[in-house]
Amino acid sequence: MWLIVGLGNPGPGYAMHRHNVGFRVVDELGRRFGSKFSNPARMRAEIAEGRIGPPGPDSTRAVLLKSRTFMNETGAAVSKASGYYKIKPDHLIVIHDELDLDLGQMRVKLGGGDNGHNGLRSIRKSLSVGDYYRVRFGVGRPPGRQDPADFLLSNFAARERDDVEIEIARAADAVESLIINGLERTQSSFNS
Repeated sequence: MWLIVGLGNPGPGYAMHRHNVGFRVVDELGRRFGSKFSNPARMRAEIAEGRIGPPGPDSTRAVLLKSRTFMNETGAAVSKASGYYKIKPDHLIVIHDELDLDLGQMRVKLGGGDNGHNGLRSIRKSLSVGDYYRVRFGVGRPPGRQDPADFLLSNFAARERDDVEIEIARAADAVESLIINGLERTQSSFNS
């Protein structure tokens, strides 16, 4: 079983922000699963379950998670779900926005630092480990001297929205590939 976490902030006011691309990728995976998200008591997250891979006994069970806490407290929800489902960090995938990659770029990797990302920092603190899989979704750098936090908490420009939808689907494909094909094959197919 795998735990797939999309990073973002809860609530409709944040839904289309750059910082919420992780939520949007997990929503796409939920759509593919044909699963509805529920709010289990004491889980502090919206959860959906499904299967990845060919139909039948060879498919892999996966749990999708969108925290009901803000980004800097995501680790609490990830820790609760990991404990409940008995999922170790080597079966955890976190999808998050990445300022250091342009829109249209993606990197799939295992482990690494937090690079100033409050959601990753919270997960590391709660799990006491950073060795889990990451799908880094490029959102680009803010223009001019715009504060990066303000940039992340803003919507994509109208001219970017079609590309964003394509990249959300591609990131969902990368998650499925990581589970089915492993890290090396996924990196060679998706890392740009």
